[in-house]
Amino acid sequence: MATYSPSAVYQTAAAPTVPPFPLTTLQKLALPVGAILFDVLFWHERMALNMLVYTVFVLGVSVAGLPRTAPQWRSGYCWLLLMGTLLSAVLVAVYASGAAQLAAVVSLAGWLGYRNQPHLRLVLYAVLTSLLNLVPATQRLFQLVRLPANLNNRVGRGWFYGRLLVLPLAALAVFHVLFVLANPKYEALTARFWELVGEALDLLFSRLSVPHVLFFLLGLVLTAGALLLLPLHYFADHESRFGEFVQRQRDRVASLGVRHPDFRADRFPPLGLRREYLMAVSLLVLVNGLLLVVNLIDISWIWIDFQPTANFDLTQFVHEGTYVLILSILVAMGIVLWFFRRNLNFYPRGLATLRWLATVWVVQNAVLAVSVGLRNYYYIIYTGLAYKRIGVYGFLLLTFFGLLTVLLKIWQRRSAYSLVRLNMLAAYVVLLLLAAGNWEIWMVRYNLQTRFQRVDYGFLLDMPDRVLPELAATAPTLAGRELVQENDYNQWVALPETEAQARLQQRIIEFQALEAQRRWPSRSWADWQAIQTIKATTLTHASQSRP
Repeated sequence: MATYSPSAVYQTAAAPTVPPFPLTTLQKLALPVGAILFDVLFWHERMALNMLVYTVFVLGVSVAGLPRTAPQWRSGYCWLLLMGTLLSAVLVAVYASGAAQLAAVVSLAGWLGYRNQPHLRLVLYAVLTSLLNLVPATQRLFQLVRLPANLNNRVGRGWFYGRLLVLPLAALAVFHVLFVLANPKYEALTARFWELVGEALDLLFSRLSVPHVLFFLLGLVLTAGALLLLPLHYFADHESRFGEFVQRQRDRVASLGVRHPDFRADRFPPLGLRREYLMAVSLLVLVNGLLLVVNLIDISWIWIDFQPTANFDLTQFVHEGTYVLILSILVAMGIVLWFFRRNLNFYPRGLATLRWLATVWVVQNAVLAVSVGLRNYYYIIYTGLAYKRIGVYGFLLLTFFGLLTVLLKIWQRRSAYSLVRLNMLAAYVVLLLLAAGNWEIWMVRYNLQTRFQRVDYGFLLDMPDRVLPELAATAPTLAGRELVQENDYNQWVALPETEAQARLQQRIIEFQALEAQRRWPSRSWADWQAIQTIKATTLTHASQSRP
């Protein structure tokens, strides 16, 4: 029979607690290395080659810490985000563009979220899981810096062994002084050693500042959030409530929220579904008829023979018209999602009719999206490329994919969760496509074609430095053109050619000075290639100018 012992209870309570998330040897080594690497790579540096180096480090440690039988390797989402993270990090090192930087951050956060919870399917939930992991990771850092429970014993033991070293250290100091006095070479070597120590201390204290210390702590927290796998189930539990398909709900009215007097739990409330069905059919018939008129006008006016008149306001035609049509498409998708959200998917008397009306509505909105694309195309043809024009086509890609998923919802009873999941994946793929494009170079080459007599040269001069060689190469083609810049929205002023050339030369000089000062973490392949092209062009012009 066991006996109660108060001393045993006291010893158990006084024993040091086991940390909830013990660190592996790899994590103990990688955590300080990653924090120092983050500080070296990103302090006073832009995101370029450093992002690739840090991403490879984080992925290497993360992958090395996962066993081969881990469920992450059986998740297609994990593989997609892993490949996307590597691709976007390489694109940042190549272009250092804003789209590539955004894609790299989202991809890395998404991969870390799927590594934490491999059963997640929403990309947004994976990113949020990665961000939420910073909280327990920071708490774990505080646990690591706590003083040990048996600190008094360790201090006493250290003092005991420290006293044993007093005599050897004193003897070492005496012999060191004697050797300095007797050997001039040893004296010079000693002096050089202390000079190096002083330089190192000066460098250390010169780099230490309150902002730098806070930045190092930020890097430590971010590295801990990336390397410490602390399971978080909040978003995974929330996602588990959603299904891929709409389920029949027999215990309530689908639409208007008023129970029929003859309601029985074993059948639908017919009056509620009948009302919603009649409302949906009426609305879809009316809006289909209205949209048919609009599409016929667009097909005859924009698709077949678009010839703008001399006083035609192309900016209003594209900007305001495009935004209104995009809003119309989004509202149209919302209408379909609303009517097919619940039990109307199972209404036996008119489901086929409702589905075909909704399909015609979706197809007509696809036609409307094509009209938006043509408006954008005509703007590019007559005025040139711009960021918004590229963004409109990216949005239209997502729109067509979204309309396709709406058809899946109509005919396969897909849930809203299924549509959100698929469209988030599509948005991530489009983000990678935008990050992969060298858009600024392509815009300069397109907008400076000789067929454009009016050029928004101020917009081109405000582009990143990697376009400067293209601008310098096409500078001779500017003679005789109308160069303008936008001072306010749709307010253009003339930009004389001499001023444009002077601003271009000033940009090139500033770019050369900036590249000479940049350290390797801030360099990108595109900027390196641009500076080499400028140097080669300068040498060529110098050799041609010699007698």
